[in-house]
Amino acid sequence: MRRLLPQIGLYAAAALVAIVILAPPIWLLISSISSTAELLRVPVHWIPEAPTLERYVQIATATGGDSAANFRRSLFNSLAIAASVTAICVTVGALAAYSFARMSFAGHGQLVYVLLISYTLPPIMLVIPLFRVMGDLQLLDTIQGLVIVYSSLIMPFAIWILRSYFQTIPADLEDAAMIDGCTRLQALTRVILPISLPGIVATGLFCFLASWEEFLIALIFTSSPAAKTIPVAIAEFTGRHAIDYGMMATGGVIAALPPILIALLFQRYLISGLASGAVKG
Repeated sequence: MRRLLPQIGLYAAAALVAIVILAPPIWLLISSISSTAELLRVPVHWIPEAPTLERYVQIATATGGDSAANFRRSLFNSLAIAASVTAICVTVGALAAYSFARMSFAGHGQLVYVLLISYTLPPIMLVIPLFRVMGDLQLLDTIQGLVIVYSSLIMPFAIWILRSYFQTIPADLEDAAMIDGCTRLQALTRVILPISLPGIVATGLFCFLASWEEFLIALIFTSSPAAKTIPVAIAEFTGRHAIDYGMMATGGVIAALPPILIALLFQRYLISGLASGAVKG
């Protein structure tokens, strides 16, 4: 009996943690298929009496300028922005991280920490200067403007993680490739990057999530459905006199699908990247 008590306590703790983690997304899904009357009913119940997919159909088929149609457009805006930011940060970040990991130049050690410190700055400190710069460049309320801003903010993070990952790879592999006639760039693309694929995928996923869920800058820098992102579109389901909880829940479910699908698709690389030191400082 004494041996069973620790195991029972461990399973009970694991079950409690699982409930705490899974309860919010489960409730989000339930709210998205429940009627408005059920959502406002007291006491709250978990199983909807008349589940419906009406809100999902409305988002998929709505036309004109209502909130459902704007949400669908914001979904494609977020996909385009997150994909572009991920491609830029991973490509440029890999080149910069490799130079920090393998090359020595004046102040390169201090510059790495400057990049890290710049990433830790609260976005609210940067909103006003970035807003003025984007306004002067006529990039406010554009997808291109958000891509530039997000890339500049997330790039230090990508460089820091990829640099740490490249440092775990023996430099002898590149030396052997260069002895065989490769240039340094060829050694990077033909030897280092294939080996670093798990770390690159993990970094890309983090960059995608960071740009996908960002709210403050998108809220301030956009004013029309042509450039609004999913977090802003979900917030707009809150009206002046009422809150559409059902549509907010539906938008939350839809917004969660792309990151989940990407994580499942690249799960093997993600776990390998984390275990191999992709997030080690």
